[in-house]
Amino acid sequence: MRLIHSLLAAGFGLTLMAGAAQADHHTPAKVAGGVLTNAAGMTLYVFDKDPAGAGKSTCNGDCAVKWPPLKAGAFDRDAGDYKVIVRDDNDRQWAYKGKPLYLWFKDQKPGDMTGDGVNNVWRTAKP
Repeated sequence: MRLIHSLLAAGFGLTLMAGAAQADHHTPAKVAGGVLTNAAGMTLYVFDKDPAGAGKSTCNGDCAVKWPPLKAGAFDRDAGDYKVIVRDDNDRQWAYKGKPLYLWFKDQKPGDMTGDGVNNVWRTAKP
């Protein structure tokens, strides 16, 4: 009887893991109003000081508090022009065509783009 329970539990766990892996193969952004947004419709941004095409974020510490990285989950995988990069703090972040993607803490609702042009180094992410 223990063997049957063990096999059922193992099979159930594999089913859950397979489902989670499949569910996480997605495009992390969509296009709305000509800019990239997250699933909730919040505008995504790129940082001019991130090295072009390198898939490297230079926005850390206080910068990452104001410009939260678009986080990638543990099972997320590259999808087309979207790549998962590893940040200096070992968190995973989405990048689009090599440029890390960020949110802006002052945007309050979907469609807000108050971060565009901040310090002349932040831009809305465009497809």
